[in-house]
Amino acid sequence: MTWSSRLARIHLSCAIALSLLPALGVRPDMAHAAESETFSNPAVTARLVSAEQGVAADSKSLSLGLDLDLGDGWKAYWRSPGEVGLPPSIDWSGSDNLASAEILWPAPERFTAFGIENFGYHDRVLLPIRATLATAGAPVRLRAQVSLLTCSDICVPQDFELTLDIPVGNGIDRSAADLITTFAGRVPSDPDPSIIDTLTAAFGPDREYLIVTATSAAPFQTPDVFPEFGELFTFGKPDIRLSGDRRSLWARLPVLAAGDEIDTISVTITDTGRAVTGAPRVLAETPPPPFRLVPQSTSAWQLLTYVLLAFVGGLILNAMPCVLPVLSIKLASVIKARDHSEKTIRGRFVVSALGVMVFMWVLSASVLALQWFGFNVGWGLQFQNPVFLTLLFLILAVFAANLFGIFEISLPSSLQTRLASAGARQGYAGDFATGAFAAILATPCSAPFLGTAVAFALTGRPIDILAIFSALGLGLALPYLAFAARPGLVQRLPRPGTWMTALKVGLGFLLALTAAWILWVLGGVSGFRTAGLVALLSLALVALLSVRGGHTMVRAGFVVLLFASPLVLVSALEPEPVSPVQTANWVVFDRREIPRLVSQGGIVFVDVTADWCLTCKANKALVLDREPVASLLQSEGLTAMRADWTRPNPEISRYLETHGRFGIPFNAVYGPGAPEGIVLSEILTASAIEDAVTKAGGRSVASSGK
Repeated sequence: MTWSSRLARIHLSCAIALSLLPALGVRPDMAHAAESETFSNPAVTARLVSAEQGVAADSKSLSLGLDLDLGDGWKAYWRSPGEVGLPPSIDWSGSDNLASAEILWPAPERFTAFGIENFGYHDRVLLPIRATLATAGAPVRLRAQVSLLTCSDICVPQDFELTLDIPVGNGIDRSAADLITTFAGRVPSDPDPSIIDTLTAAFGPDREYLIVTATSAAPFQTPDVFPEFGELFTFGKPDIRLSGDRRSLWARLPVLAAGDEIDTISVTITDTGRAVTGAPRVLAETPPPPFRLVPQSTSAWQLLTYVLLAFVGGLILNAMPCVLPVLSIKLASVIKARDHSEKTIRGRFVVSALGVMVFMWVLSASVLALQWFGFNVGWGLQFQNPVFLTLLFLILAVFAANLFGIFEISLPSSLQTRLASAGARQGYAGDFATGAFAAILATPCSAPFLGTAVAFALTGRPIDILAIFSALGLGLALPYLAFAARPGLVQRLPRPGTWMTALKVGLGFLLALTAAWILWVLGGVSGFRTAGLVALLSLALVALLSVRGGHTMVRAGFVVLLFASPLVLVSALEPEPVSPVQTANWVVFDRREIPRLVSQGGIVFVDVTADWCLTCKANKALVLDREPVASLLQSEGLTAMRADWTRPNPEISRYLETHGRFGIPFNAVYGPGAPEGIVLSEILTASAIEDAVTKAGGRSVASSGK
């Protein structure tokens, strides 16, 4: 039996406590328990108390307690404070006749501070202390140097000393004994079959989440779960589900931060009138819930609202720099086809729109498949894949070289004759590919309304995903459909002439710039040594394509070999290690620093960006690096924090998910007036940033989660 359990049983009531005192050799004739002087400020009033007025003969222990009376709105932390915070600590080094003193921690509460889940106490808490004396029956001089962190709208470290001298003697105080007993009874006990029968824990893929299960003979009422896996592990708010008879608990906790090694494995479960702490049995696979999970239903009006947002977001994507190079290719093909019939022109634009839609449907199916296998899915994450980037670069390089006239891609004469006789069908495959390619290049971009719609889709039902991505594709394909509806507009374009050569070179230059950007992104994902090798192999591919003559089959074999070699290369090579770089005006993203800085009255501006996000680059060039925002981000009391998501980063992914986002750009401003953050639009403006910073500079109080 633990000390806290024994103390709780001894002091279940004053009558029981007093009845046991004679057996302990203590006389209940003292009026007051020993207590230290009081430390007090608006945040906390603290004192050190002892149930014993004096040290009895042959006694080697004392029942102590650190009594903390917290001010209105102020919180103190548990031994495991959550993502941020510091637990109370006591340094006893100046004490006499004290061998050891151990704090016993009452079960915590969950509360929200600065938008982050924390564990601790509010109003009043007494931390029971199990003290062991060096010499039995001798006087004790206690010198407690206390350090704790108290938080409200700001966090204030508290450091003070409490002293208490306890002479030799007898006596106990009822109020002190009852107070210590009350909070000792709240200290979680060891698992007991009558309270918790089984306790298990298992991490999900890549430690993205933790599943905790427990069974109890008595039904659960309002349980909460607090895992402890070491200082480097922090967990978000649990999704707790109970079986029909409420005797089986299943909880899913998002992992906000994870270390390489697990220091300790402990889980505390609190419920109405009970709390236990134990080492769970670690499972290799995550256990399923003791019931069927039903997806959250969505009303028809909700779905229609998000469909409209997705359509508008897709339409805006046409103006983004990601899509413009592909639209230029389409423009060139349209000019060539101006002499075709309206029926042919309409068909070609419809096929291009179909290419956009088919890609979106394939993307929807891929999202559903990845979610089925338990993977995280986000908008534009394929640009973190080096194989995808290499394939995209090779295609762009070949297209650009073709537009520059380095080589011409031509079909055998017999096939050309057959296609020519097909009339309207000629070029449809290229039109379809153009539409699909435009959709592919649109995915690293984001636009107003798009983030909200995609977040709704990725957290919804399969029908939500299909509807949102279809609406997004329809908005992206609208320019093609507009020309299909009015094919006569194409006839007004100038006739082909010598100016077409200049146009081809210009379009080739745009594609070459896009290819260079993709190569630069590949360097950020896999390392610039790998990107250099891919560039050399692509030059060899273009050179081979430009060679005329030779055996067709042999030449085709070398082309295939050179096209496949870079893909094999990036698959085989490990990405070069990279360390986050802190610039003069930006600090490296650290989610734990946000509440610490805000608690000190500071403002934090977070910019989540990536090399492959052109919208992010536009925001930086047009807003963040220009006045007045550039000076604002360097002002005193404001910390500009940048998160680089060029490579996969679980910490950044989890941070975005807490805000319901699955893509970038993402910008948020935190401050005393906005502890949970003000999320900005994907397209930044100076006025929006200034307004958010002003609003974040106000004050708010952390709210209890109870």
